[in-house]
Amino acid sequence: MVDLQVRIGSLTLKNPVMPASGTFSEGLARVFSFDDLGALVTKTLTAELRGGNPTPRVAESGQGLLNSIGIPSKGIPYFIEHTLPEYRKSSTPLVVSVSAPTAELFAGAVRQLDVPDIAAIEANISCPNIEEDGKAFAMRASSTAAVVAELRRATALPLWVKLTPNTGDIGAVARAAEDRGADAIVVANTILAMAIDAETFKPRLGGIMGGFSGPAIKPIALRLVYQCAKVVGIPVIGCGGIATAEDAVEFMLAGATAVQVGTATFVRPTAMLDVVGDLAAFCDRKGIAKVSALTGALEDRGMQVDALEALP
Repeated sequence: MVDLQVRIGSLTLKNPVMPASGTFSEGLARVFSFDDLGALVTKTLTAELRGGNPTPRVAESGQGLLNSIGIPSKGIPYFIEHTLPEYRKSSTPLVVSVSAPTAELFAGAVRQLDVPDIAAIEANISCPNIEEDGKAFAMRASSTAAVVAELRRATALPLWVKLTPNTGDIGAVARAAEDRGADAIVVANTILAMAIDAETFKPRLGGIMGGFSGPAIKPIALRLVYQCAKVVGIPVIGCGGIATAEDAVEFMLAGATAVQVGTATFVRPTAMLDVVGDLAAFCDRKGIAKVSALTGALEDRGMQVDALEALP
């Protein structure tokens, strides 16, 4: 019997598979049992009411999906009163994703979530920071350090920090999050992209640009996980193009402790369950007693690293 348990800071998960924020909701409980997942991750919340971006909000593009949703939210009080009771029906740890435009508002939002049955906070610092001219917090180590420090003071809950791939120095950003008190980092959010309709001469998204996700970004996300895992001591949660157990294995070999499945759930709502089951079968076939043994097991010693791709 393969042991699928993994530890992320103080949390023990029954397996390393969970949804990516924004691709999962309490309504999926009608499709499968949440008790079969390692953790549950909510759609990103904001303290205030938000209507989201103009339509169209999604567009297919090659081997991926573009979205410009804009984080529509009914606010944290609504979540606590109406949505949280649905998640409480499952024993699986609940991770609440949060976003805000300033470090101070981020901290205020997190304080509102100091309620029973929330196991951890996932701080989505891939969102625009109005104090940095609209650049995402996670694009720079300095703004990452500032917001994570503020969040760490605001909550005693485990703090996972979701990074953006849209930075030239992911290693420095990851280290800044760790240094300021993050318990884990999620690597990474969607890649900024756009698509144009050649017939109408118009952008295919109402917000013009949006986040690109799905199978096409997997090699990029895998590289980011590898780079981050080399420079931090806290767990890395891999995210980006994961749809199968083989994908999950690759991310764990690169250094991830756990993985998040996103776009694949839109195509196949039970994709996460397939990953869990097939991951156990993979370990059994390879004679691996504990799935945690896969983390960082990539055989890369002595291999040359291109200086242009190496971390400073």
